[in-house]
Amino acid sequence: MNIRETEIFAAKIRLETVRQIGVRGFGHLGGALSVADALAVLYGGVMRIDPAKPDWPRRDKLVMSKGHAGPAVYSALALKGYFPMDWLNTLNQPGTRLPSHCDKRLTPGIDMTTGSLGQGVSTAIGLAMAQRMDAEGARTYLMVGDGECNEGQVWEGAMFAHHQGLDNLTMFVDNNRKQLDGGVDEIINMGDIAAKFASFGWNTLSIDGGDIPAIVRAVEAAHAAKGVPTCIVLNTVKGAKVTVVEEIELNHHIQVEGELLKAAMSQCEAALAALEGGA
Repeated sequence: MNIRETEIFAAKIRLETVRQIGVRGFGHLGGALSVADALAVLYGGVMRIDPAKPDWPRRDKLVMSKGHAGPAVYSALALKGYFPMDWLNTLNQPGTRLPSHCDKRLTPGIDMTTGSLGQGVSTAIGLAMAQRMDAEGARTYLMVGDGECNEGQVWEGAMFAHHQGLDNLTMFVDNNRKQLDGGVDEIINMGDIAAKFASFGWNTLSIDGGDIPAIVRAVEAAHAAKGVPTCIVLNTVKGAKVTVVEEIELNHHIQVEGELLKAAMSQCEAALAALEGGA
């Protein structure tokens, strides 16, 4: 995988995510930005996909259980050619094919509809089990939030996936330390999330979720692990790499307009230009 190209891809995902949420005027920007680097790695070369055949049976699959990060997934899919870029301007509008949370019935490239928080763990386990039965070597990737780990369904799934030996399942935990109405430590302190998954028998890694080479290495380690699922804890910042969003204390769901939108777009464009200039 070309690291510079992947970094550029991540910068484009951030730019298009800010742009599309800006068209709507509000949305879940903080938690969408914090997973942009992981999505760039997955869609930039790790996942076995074919944008021309979104329903290809042998494809790898992504379950975005923290479905409010859907706009970042839409940005990645549009940039990969799953659908026209101008669809991004319809985010969460009447008649859109890009709802605020992922829906596989509406959007090419979405592999699983988002349900209540925690449900994506169960559906990802089901997909991984089906892939193993098909014996085609396909993998399932799952993204959950740290606040989402308050849900008991996450831990029921963790027990079951280990019991089943689902080594084709890789879970990412977006550990950005904030949830809807406050800090994760205030709502329910999750302690050491990596240690928790390790205690459930998972192969577990804890990395800087904004470091693309580290994400690549972690995914490679997940692929090398046999007989157990892998959990990669992404230590991130909500609103990652867009300073004006990072600095908003409660940035789970925010108004994205006026001076904030202008500043966020400017920062994203400058970051992309710097990467492309050094390519």
